[in-house]
Amino acid sequence: MAQEAPLGKASTMRIYVTCVSVDNQAEALTFYTDKLGFKVKHDIPLGTHRWLTVVSQEEPEGTELLLEPSEHPAVKPYKDALVKDGIPAVSFKVQDLNAEFARLRELGVAFTVEPMDAGTVRMAVLDDTCGNLVQLIEMK
Repeated sequence: MAQEAPLGKASTMRIYVTCVSVDNQAEALTFYTDKLGFKVKHDIPLGTHRWLTVVSQEEPEGTELLLEPSEHPAVKPYKDALVKDGIPAVSFKVQDLNAEFARLRELGVAFTVEPMDAGTVRMAVLDDTCGNLVQLIEMK
């Protein structure tokens, strides 16, 4: 039987690193920094790949996004199924979705879903050129 957390005690657990599986780390780095505007936090060589993380420019000590190589055999079928069904692998919050959409379109970013209302948020979905769909959301 699972032990319950004590009532009234706040969790101190935070997300430190999350990942998105990418087909090519170098191309992903260019897309996530030059197009999306993240900045490199860690770039550590590990054989043929790297421990490569990016962070928000506004929160350099915030959650890191690991650009993980899509090497595991289960990753390609999983990513292909998500893209086929239009499901984003990751979601990023923006202040002004229309402005971000226009900026990214100007940079040649392809969107699969243009800005639209979706309940308590406005959202759009783009192709990261590395095998993933990425959702952008603006809180209403």
